[in-house]
Amino acid sequence: MNRRRFFTLIGAAVASLPLLSDSTVVASNGNLLVSAAASLKEAMEEIKTVYQQSKPGTNINYNFGASGALLQQIQQGAPADIFISAGKKQVDTLEQAGQLVAGTRGVLAKNRLVLVVPKNVAGVTSFYNLTQGNIKKIAIGEPRSVPAGQYGEQVLKKLGIFEKVKSKFVYANNVRQVLAAVESGNADAGLVYRTDAKISDKVKIVVAADEKYHSPIAYPMAVLKSSKNVAAAKEFVQFLSGEQAKGILTKYGFLLP
Repeated sequence: MNRRRFFTLIGAAVASLPLLSDSTVVASNGNLLVSAAASLKEAMEEIKTVYQQSKPGTNINYNFGASGALLQQIQQGAPADIFISAGKKQVDTLEQAGQLVAGTRGVLAKNRLVLVVPKNVAGVTSFYNLTQGNIKKIAIGEPRSVPAGQYGEQVLKKLGIFEKVKSKFVYANNVRQVLAAVESGNADAGLVYRTDAKISDKVKIVVAADEKYHSPIAYPMAVLKSSKNVAAAKEFVQFLSGEQAKGILTKYGFLLP
């Protein structure tokens, strides 16, 4: 091979490298990982479908779980672009640590805490009935990591029945596990969000907790500084605050902020 042909081939190969690199960056920037409270699952899946119709180049994946567990994952370096918690405390923790992108924090939605029992159970009409002998197991989120469990404990303490019923608690790792325990009959009652009860045909709502008995139930969201896709994450968070997303959240029983 003569020298002229050799350098021509080398030049062509080098010229092609930036094109490959740019393509790789674009693909990377189209991927988002959203760590979100388990109670948001159905609504967020529908929001994803709608969003990706208008943004086919953006691939959204979710990591659903208890807000406290998701916070711990993020603190330990697990990848995530956006965090949506079911409690203010978890996002406050990240903000105080300087881990949020400035100006991206907002409130996605609000919710209500309700007492549920299996659909065929009669005779339970209030929180006070939880003290009865026929209620042997009460499913509740682990309060150290599950905001619904924290709200539930607050309500029971305000009503003055916490000490009487705490021996009946069956702790769950997230609010959907609480719902599943009541659906299966492994618990006689449970404390979940109204939106969780709405998706089940195996439980019924006994009563909603008076909002003055617990901290406000809100879902704060923010883009994480550790995100490799800050621009795309900001765009999705902006969409979550828009009318289309609000319509879907309302459909699933969430309250608007």
